[in-house]
Amino acid sequence: MGKITAAITGIAGYVPDYVLTNQELSQMVDTTDEWIMTRIGIKERRILKGEGLGTSDMAMHAVNDLLRKTNTHPDEVDMLICGVVTPDMQFPATANIISDKCGIKNAFGYDMNAGCSSFLYALVTASKFVESGSHKKVVVVGADKMSSITDYTDRQTCPIFGDGAGAALLEPTTDGFGIVDSIMQVDGSGRKHLHQVAGGSCYPASAETVAKRQHYIYQEGQAVFKAAVSNMADTAVEIMKRNNIEPEQLAWLVPHQANMRIIEATAKRMGIKKEQVMINIQRYGNTTSATIPLCLWEWEPQLRKGDNVIIATFGAGFTWGATYLKWAYDGSSAK
Repeated sequence: MGKITAAITGIAGYVPDYVLTNQELSQMVDTTDEWIMTRIGIKERRILKGEGLGTSDMAMHAVNDLLRKTNTHPDEVDMLICGVVTPDMQFPATANIISDKCGIKNAFGYDMNAGCSSFLYALVTASKFVESGSHKKVVVVGADKMSSITDYTDRQTCPIFGDGAGAALLEPTTDGFGIVDSIMQVDGSGRKHLHQVAGGSCYPASAETVAKRQHYIYQEGQAVFKAAVSNMADTAVEIMKRNNIEPEQLAWLVPHQANMRIIEATAKRMGIKKEQVMINIQRYGNTTSATIPLCLWEWEPQLRKGDNVIIATFGAGFTWGATYLKWAYDGSSAK
């Protein structure tokens, strides 16, 4: 019997109906379509509208579709991890709420917050449970309602973010497919450049913190850009070297969709062509925890069994990393 590895055996995604265009944004803040496209590469993003709707509502759609596509009964799921920056509430965990909404009763689960790296961190964490032999069907969710913490008077940040959700099913295999290698790193000193000041235990919500607009995203764009380009590219190149992968042997790079220039710089460092890179930032913006599963969901029909895939990410913290996996099924057969 071969070594047990954790393979993605299904992927699903969900984005809200409402489309927030650059033209509409230009009526809210001093910006233009040209400015946003030149600096970030985003044309539009999706926004979740509706009173009382949160991250779990988008995740519910993605998970239900995932279970349907993979012919998995909710009772078969034995674990659910949710990568998330915008949980429904401080507690309980959004993973618990998603499980309830999807009828998943025999699983345990929890949330994982690693900024924009949350989905990949959750995926790697979940893979260890599968590799150990203790869990057979693990759902990994990446979902965020970034519009809930975006300041639509701040022209530096409001064009960047959108809402969405994705979900992947991890199952054990001994055929050599699935997650092969990962590099995950963190540097907490980077938190000063990208964070949300209030709402935690240091500065609990108060009339003063609300008045100071401290419950929104704070980002120092240039510092984040420099760190993202160097760290995401470095780990992606390192994982190629560690696994003897030449640029022409790589089927797909799945990068976090933060900024088109960061994506292009990472691909250039790796020596790969644009045709090898999954890019949908222009349509969805930065959906934080959801960017990677949304890419895999959109490109699923083009994925082939045995494809070499590298996922690369960077997020607040700072957090970053890369994972190399061999795709486990022919995506064109998924419905």
